[in-house]
Amino acid sequence: MKLYKLTEANAQTYNKTQWGEGITHEGTGEGDLCGPGWIHAYTDPLLAVLLNPIHGDFVNPLLWEAEGEVGKEDHGLKVGCKVLTTIKPIPLPVITTEQKVKFAIYCALEVYRDPIFATWANGWVENKDRSVAAARNAETAGSWAARAAARDAARAARAAAEAAVWAARSWAAAAAEAAAWAEVINLPQIASEAMKRG
Repeated sequence: MKLYKLTEANAQTYNKTQWGEGITHEGTGEGDLCGPGWIHAYTDPLLAVLLNPIHGDFVNPLLWEAEGEVGKEDHGLKVGCKVLTTIKPIPLPVITTEQKVKFAIYCALEVYRDPIFATWANGWVENKDRSVAAARNAETAGSWAARAAARDAARAARAAAEAAVWAARSWAAAAAEAAAWAEVINLPQIASEAMKRG
């Protein structure tokens, strides 16, 4: 199956595993997904970039088209393969801060349906009100038991409103992780929607 692998600029992962065209690595297929038994990959190139801050956090990553059979999944965030081959490097999708914020908001809306939050979120997406004050109000709206995804999306939007690009980068990934753990959602579809409208 076609998959995607993210590496550092030198085509290595943090454990110094070297990747390149036609290189195959194997795990045992045992244990936790984040253990030595599995080789990590993504089902979508957008997810590789959007989730980089909570996974590899590579500064200047390379994206590889890869081949492998999925043996383990992490709520749609990433997959694990017993055997993975990197085929060739491909262009890294360019994702704007606005698109990252929209991705975070869409993930939050999948699992958190508080009407005050939804009104703010839809207003932000439609560019009706992107003020810091509106984001702060949405962040504190609803019950104390508000899901983490809603909090993270509001923080991402507030950070974008304050022009803190690095924060939007991290909060988009955090919102996706929180939403994926809360419910089964289609992250590649949500990422695609965020790219279309941004």
